[in-house]
Amino acid sequence: MADVDRLLAFDRDHLWHPYSSAAETAPPYFVESASGVRLSLRMPDGSGQDVIDAMSSWWCAIHGYAVPQLDEAARAQLARMSHVMFGGLTHEPAIALAERLVALTPPALQRVFFADSGSVSVEVAMKMALQLHVGTGTGRTRFFTIRGGYHGDTFSPMSVTDPVGGMHSLFTGILPDHVFAPVPPAGVDLPDDDPAMAAWERETRRLYAAHADDIAAVILEPLLQGAGGMRFHSPRVVQVLAELAREHGALVILDEIATGFGRTGTMFALERAAVVPDILCVGKALTGGYLSLAAVLCTDEVAHGVSSERAGGALMHGPTFMANPLACSIALASLDLVQDNDFSTQVRGLEVGLTSGLEPAGALDSVVDVRVLGGVGVIQLREPARVGELAAAAMERGVWVRPFRDLVYTMPPYVTTPEDLSTICDALVQSVATVHG
Repeated sequence: MADVDRLLAFDRDHLWHPYSSAAETAPPYFVESASGVRLSLRMPDGSGQDVIDAMSSWWCAIHGYAVPQLDEAARAQLARMSHVMFGGLTHEPAIALAERLVALTPPALQRVFFADSGSVSVEVAMKMALQLHVGTGTGRTRFFTIRGGYHGDTFSPMSVTDPVGGMHSLFTGILPDHVFAPVPPAGVDLPDDDPAMAAWERETRRLYAAHADDIAAVILEPLLQGAGGMRFHSPRVVQVLAELAREHGALVILDEIATGFGRTGTMFALERAAVVPDILCVGKALTGGYLSLAAVLCTDEVAHGVSSERAGGALMHGPTFMANPLACSIALASLDLVQDNDFSTQVRGLEVGLTSGLEPAGALDSVVDVRVLGGVGVIQLREPARVGELAAAAMERGVWVRPFRDLVYTMPPYVTTPEDLSTICDALVQSVATVHG
């Protein structure tokens, strides 16, 4: 048995966790193993506790843990090779995964570039757009997006994340200055002629027109803004930005790192908007949470433009672990499960359960909104979430959650049973009631 006291002491003194202070850090929970939708925790006193993971490990473990099909894919690939460089070499897992992604996405997206993570895939997408405009001689270097978004923690993605309400405002003045339209009105099903939508569209078109000659591409998360605030917006928002880009010679980049592979109910959120991007970023759930892997898909037109002599002749990017064979093999097995398990039925079940299970939170004085989209359930508070207290309260009820800002939310694995989903919802509602009232 692990010496949990010693390990946590070393963790406290030497490890730096995500979005945390090295000076003052709350002790993390120690995970000993995971299986199905449960994390097995080990407490310092030696006792154990199993809790339901309501977060899918930051939205990627859509099939849960210790998945036999994914374990077998890993073992089979390890018997052949775990890694080989992709520069000048290729291999079957990368080719097969690219073939699958091309088949799953709109027909126009014919080129696949593998990256290490979602943030890096956005870096690559933005670099593609900039390099293309170098080749065409337009001199365009700015991006157009909407407030409330989040695209990653590396520098280019930070620059198109909300500069005021986002988590990277500290870097204002260092990051490139891009153009941000207002946060769209809330509601995936908001009518196109709704007054709020009409006003947003007018202001967005006016703002774009003022900067059109500088815009290399528009970039946004379709339907669901993830870490920027868990907001849902209408497909019309995606359509408006795509129309503006097409009208003015800019590219369309869709960031489906959080939404891809079924989370909002369709394989990709772009399907509800009927918009085909020039560049598409996918990641997170691609490997079912087993290894870090992302992909950037683009049109032949973009690929050839970036590869023109005037644009430099090659895309100047090449991660060491690009197209890692082990990750690609697991991703193929994960995509098999997405389809074999009928993800749309799974996510529809999550949506029904989350809608009914979280509804009682709407009656709490501390809650300003409760919203659900596909496999995403959100309780928005009137004040910043007391993260540690909420996590501990949910843990007492057998559920692991990770609130942030003013949001207590869940993105459970697709394989979560109705009974476990009910436990998740009850834990979230009761924890909010206990901690915030």
